[in-house]
Amino acid sequence: MQDAISTIVNKYDLAGKYLDRIALNELEGYFQSGLDRIKISEIINSQASNIIKETSIQLYEEQPELLKPGGNSYTTRRYAACLRDIEYYLRYSSYAIIAGNTDILDERVLDGLRETYNSLEVPIGPTIRSIQIMQNIISEIVEINNIEIQKSRIIDDVFQHLIIGLGEQNL
Repeated sequence: MQDAISTIVNKYDLAGKYLDRIALNELEGYFQSGLDRIKISEIINSQASNIIKETSIQLYEEQPELLKPGGNSYTTRRYAACLRDIEYYLRYSSYAIIAGNTDILDERVLDGLRETYNSLEVPIGPTIRSIQIMQNIISEIVEINNIEIQKSRIIDDVFQHLIIGLGEQNL
């Protein structure tokens, strides 16, 4: 997993160049957003079970067919697997938020997901919707706590990366 610093430095190292103004501005932005990223991570860590619970409640209220016979969350085992996956997306999103880099989402979540979901016949639509719901819940919690952050750049970019990555895959 790379963070924003190693990504920038590696890019310039591969090109055999010194860090220029663009690289320094990117690094400055990473350091300036550090406290915000930590605050968001603290929210996710302290409220993960509530975020997962609220995400599942909203998802199943919107798509009750998932819980009915033939639905992907029908049976206790499948329901538990869906909750596990929601937790998985949340945990890796928190890592990406701290790192200021979405590479871990590609490495640990998106790569190989096609084969897994195809073999288990998991529909992608509800998965994407659960990620959108999590994004909204975290944004709301941040706003309720009056935490002044660069929300769109920190929270939205990470969750949108997952959504776009999942949406581009032919699942």
